[in-house]
Amino acid sequence: MTYVIGKECIDAQDMSCIDVCPVDCIYEGARKTYINPAECIDCGACELACPEVAIFPARKAKGKAEWETFTADNAAFFTLPLPGLAGPLGDPGGAAGLGKVDADTPLVAAWAE
Repeated sequence: MTYVIGKECIDAQDMSCIDVCPVDCIYEGARKTYINPAECIDCGACELACPEVAIFPARKAKGKAEWETFTADNAAFFTLPLPGLAGPLGDPGGAAGLGKVDADTPLVAAWAE
C-alpha cells in the first residue's frame, strides 16, 4: 500500500514530506508533489509532516471520489509520459537523484481551483 498526495498540495508545496521520507519516494512536480507507489514503504511519516493535510493512505480512498481520483493521478505521474519528457518516469529509485520534474499530470496541470 502507499500514501497519496491530494489537491491541497497543488501550488502549496511545503516539502516537509520530502524531508521526512526515509526512502526518498516523494517526487516534486511543477505544481505538486507525488508519491511513487512502487517505492513507498507505507510508513506514514509524510502524512504526519504535511502542514497542508494533503496526504492520505490509498487504502482509505475507496468510496471517496476525490481521493480515488488523486490515487489514480498520483500513480499516473509515474506511468504516463509527462510533457517535456521522453517517456514515463517509472521507478527511478529515489527523487533526490532525479531532482525536480518540471511537469505535472494533466489533472494537476489543468487544476484551476
